Amino acid sequence: MTKPEGKEKLYQSADFDKTPPRPRVVMPEKLIHRQVEGDGQRDAYSKERKHPVFFVDLPTRCISMTIGHLDPGQSSNRHRHTYETVLYVLEGEGYSVVHDQKIEWKTGDAVYIPVWTWHNHVNTGAGLARYLACENAPILQNLGGVALREELPEKGMKDPE
Repeated sequence: MTKPEGKEKLYQSADFDKTPPRPRVVMPEKLIHRQVEGDGQRDAYSKERKHPVFFVDLPTRCISMTIGHLDPGQSSNRHRHTYETVLYVLEGEGYSVVHDQKIEWKTGDAVYIPVWTWHNHVNTGAGLARYLACENAPILQNLGGVALREELPEKGMKDPE
């Protein structure tokens, strides 16, 4: 087993015989993130996405959660990433363009964003649109930093291949 300084154990192929026969409970210090939206948005990420994004700060290793806000008429930047996303619409109505498909959504709907598809989200309602995004980015980062994303530089540009 290798153990980088300040990190937990990383197992290699030669360590297969050292795997425990049963799961072990490892309780993290933090089990709740109170008032996620009250903590404030992540400024750099929100600027890149062109709308407010709030990160859920919990010690998950496989999934992440964020909450996005879109004002009336607002659109997120067109982007793609190597991780899957499921959006759950908490409030509002609008649509997402996923690859070349327009998917209309409203409060209570869930939308799936496949890996590496260009997409963006648009609020067509009169009020704020809020969604919860669940993604498998952490597991890809933990497998060697392969959770990648790319932003389309300007609105109206054609999706590159």
